[in-house]
Amino acid sequence: QVQLVESGGGLVQAGGSLRLSCAASGSIFSTDAMGWYRQAPGKQRELVARITSGGSTNYADSVKGRFTISRDNAKNTVDLQMNSLKPEDTAVYYCNIDVRNQYRRSNVYWGQGTQVTVSS
Repeated sequence: QVQLVESGGGLVQAGGSLRLSCAASGSIFSTDAMGWYRQAPGKQRELVARITSGGSTNYADSVKGRFTISRDNAKNTVDLQMNSLKPEDTAVYYCNIDVRNQYRRSNVYWGQGTQVTVSS
């Protein structure tokens, strides 16, 4: 079993910064892709940023140049540094990690979600 624990959400004024962190624990042999998604009220969940095990990244157009995703393979963590936040960034943010167990089987796990609210 694998657990993902997120931290770092909160309330911030427009133009401010927040850093989200997600730590995976449990039966982990290795991790593949890691990502952050968000879901605003009344909208579908969308990809914010993703990073492969080799460090390649991709971002939603709406956050390019403002958000940075990073990972620590030794600690099984993924972070999202969010700068120049806008009210439209308000959403529940979820981390997503592709985990391989000792049998090399892959499963995708989700965090519980952390609220980010940006006031104007």
